Amino acid sequence: MHVMIFGCGYSGTAIAKAFGESGVRASGTTRSPEKAEELRKAGIEAFLFDGETLSAEMQAAMADVTHLVQSIAPRDTDPLLALLGQDGAARLPDLQWIGYLSTVGVYGDHKGGWVTEETVCVPISGRSKERLEAEEAWLALGRARGVPAAILRLSGIYGPGRNAFVNLDRGTARRIIKKEQVFNRIRVEDIGASTRFLSEHALGGIYNVTDDQPGPPQDVIVEAARLMGVEPPPEQAFETAEMTAMARSFYGENKRVSNAKLKAAGFRFAFPNYPMSLAQLWQNGYWRG
Repeated sequence: MHVMIFGCGYSGTAIAKAFGESGVRASGTTRSPEKAEELRKAGIEAFLFDGETLSAEMQAAMADVTHLVQSIAPRDTDPLLALLGQDGAARLPDLQWIGYLSTVGVYGDHKGGWVTEETVCVPISGRSKERLEAEEAWLALGRARGVPAAILRLSGIYGPGRNAFVNLDRGTARRIIKKEQVFNRIRVEDIGASTRFLSEHALGGIYNVTDDQPGPPQDVIVEAARLMGVEPPPEQAFETAEMTAMARSFYGENKRVSNAKLKAAGFRFAFPNYPMSLAQLWQNGYWRG
């Protein structure tokens, strides 16, 4: 068994580690030699990949890949699908399972209502529309190859080294208040574990990979500050707060994302809500990464 993660960044590394814990060969791609060295130090076989060309070394490694995870964001189209083209079967002759990391952003705005995998997607941003198109293309590839293709729709990712504690420590945490705004989150280790779970059970289709507790973003900052024993930053009204266009766009989508399908399949989250997850990060000192 050989899992290859295309775009082995924060989530991809967690996925590689989850597979590696069971002795599975895990490899990943990155754009920079420095990141490749970091991956190797973490026990992950690393390949340089610019998203445009497949090196001879990569093509040789792909010959025995059984499980493919695509984490690279689309740029107009999915870069890996474009490269595989008509040669996908030849390049990946042993393929048994596909995982595609997407985003709950594909659902668009649902005025704070609950969404499931059956909810009609009305993506707002161009990046979410591209994600939805890539999802459909990977599902189609799975059907064409006769292998399960799982779409993992991820909510806001956090974990060691990337969390409210880090932001408070750096002085960059902000308590933006927008009436009735909620977000879901997902701990990065649960991304790794759920990807491994879906692959081990040969499950395909769409799955929301998200926690049990959607809530206002400012509440997370307040809870982290309480655990740290520091004062939270002052409240700022969303309407007048200085924000990047990207950050502001996230507040244009308000929904509560259900993870019932993934749990019904048998998966159990290690970090089902942010209060217990933050407490674990703080108590163990993992928050620094």
